[in-house]
Amino acid sequence: MRRPDETRSYGEHPEQIIDFYYPAAEPTRLVFLIHGGFWRQEHDRAHLVPLAARVAERGAVVAVPEYRRIGGAGGFPQTFDDIAAAVDIIPELNPAQPVVLAGFSAGGHLALWAAARHRLPTGSRWRLADRPNVVGVVALAPVSDLEQTRALALDDNAAGELLGDGGSLDETDPMRLLPTGIPMIVIHGRQDNRVPYEMSERFVKTAGDAGDRVELITLDVGHFELIDPAHAAGAETLNAIYRDWDIA
Repeated sequence: MRRPDETRSYGEHPEQIIDFYYPAAEPTRLVFLIHGGFWRQEHDRAHLVPLAARVAERGAVVAVPEYRRIGGAGGFPQTFDDIAAAVDIIPELNPAQPVVLAGFSAGGHLALWAAARHRLPTGSRWRLADRPNVVGVVALAPVSDLEQTRALALDDNAAGELLGDGGSLDETDPMRLLPTGIPMIVIHGRQDNRVPYEMSERFVKTAGDAGDRVELITLDVGHFELIDPAHAAGAETLNAIYRDWDIA
């Protein structure tokens, strides 16, 4: 398994780090790839190493952040603090290249949220004044509706644990932050038994109705095939990341 080419800190906590994977040639883009695991401590960025390595081989600088998670030092607001802080250093990393935000499962939730911070309520600690400098978002089986995730108590009520007593859906739920004005590709398998496929159907329809450019790619697979670069579903993920995004 490929090891990261570099690891940098973006804060003082041991989990506030980003692994970087570099291409052999001049990079064509920066891909910010956020791992899943229902925001739980037992799941870390290791499960994205094969995908990150393959994305880098195709010509991108790949940044894979770690972040504080529930069951450890995370939850609300720490998990959101970390994703915001990690994404905010993008201009220092490779300002000349277009940036694609990508995320798997709960990481898909965080990628969609990070792309929508300019839509957060006034006064939110994470709100951006302007749209982030991101050309597109690729959300893989994303937890795109936090309210429904909590209502369904998915993964033993992971969303309820993430939000705790102080978390606000208005600040954390991508479904409530549309439209973002940033193109999105959502990839989801019909056989997914972790995150319901219908959640992505509803999110894409809501985003499209709100005026966003959004595409749903439906595959006849389960959950984890989307991050397996040796699987046909993983090839779909790579192709989405390497779209000719409209930078204008």
